[in-house]
Amino acid sequence: MNQLPLGIGLREGVTLDNFYFGENREARHTLIQRKQPFIYLWGPQGSGKSHLLQALGHQAATRGETSAYLPLVDAAKLSPDYLLGLEQLSLVCIDDIDRIAQQPQWEEALFHLYNRIRAGHTRLALTASSSPATLPIALPDLRSRLSWGLVLRLTPLDDEGKLTILQQRARARGMELPPEVARYLLQRISRDMTSLSEWLEKLDERSLAAQRKLTIPFVRELLLPDKEKPA
Repeated sequence: MNQLPLGIGLREGVTLDNFYFGENREARHTLIQRKQPFIYLWGPQGSGKSHLLQALGHQAATRGETSAYLPLVDAAKLSPDYLLGLEQLSLVCIDDIDRIAQQPQWEEALFHLYNRIRAGHTRLALTASSSPATLPIALPDLRSRLSWGLVLRLTPLDDEGKLTILQQRARARGMELPPEVARYLLQRISRDMTSLSEWLEKLDERSLAAQRKLTIPFVRELLLPDKEKPA
């Protein structure tokens, strides 16, 4: 993969094709077309922002383009210098820019990255939990740049959408996940897609190890705290 070696890899199998867009049809059209130089995706946790950024990275790789994916969830452990030179790439994806709001060095570094990218042919995609107008950015010039290009709000999935995703991902793993089992899981664990995907992976491993089908009794047993599980 032609990806800048930041030490931050992309998750395998994260693509635009296996993202359930639901009501976010405009986002699907925009991301597949790849015509917008600046894209700002915003929405609450669980709306799929990180998935979409990583999918864009995989999309760029399949086209032989260079890209970088930078999650700012741990921005305190990173340096604003990570943004230097990114304008040389085809695509730059920066996740969770909320985390650098009110941090002067980071805000200034992102502001200058915008300016350098505008002068070239790089595409920039950012995510945040709120719109550019309500993001608590202190640097006025950066705030104005966040509205450059296309700003898209992502609507979180309802339970039926999450059920669809779980079954799609189960089929991709060669698993049979009956609808009643998927609904049982949705009712008993955290409903964000990261947690659901982690549980799906765990179910896959446990069902293969036990040579058992995914049934409600089997899933119920796995959800029990260890101390309550039968000996």
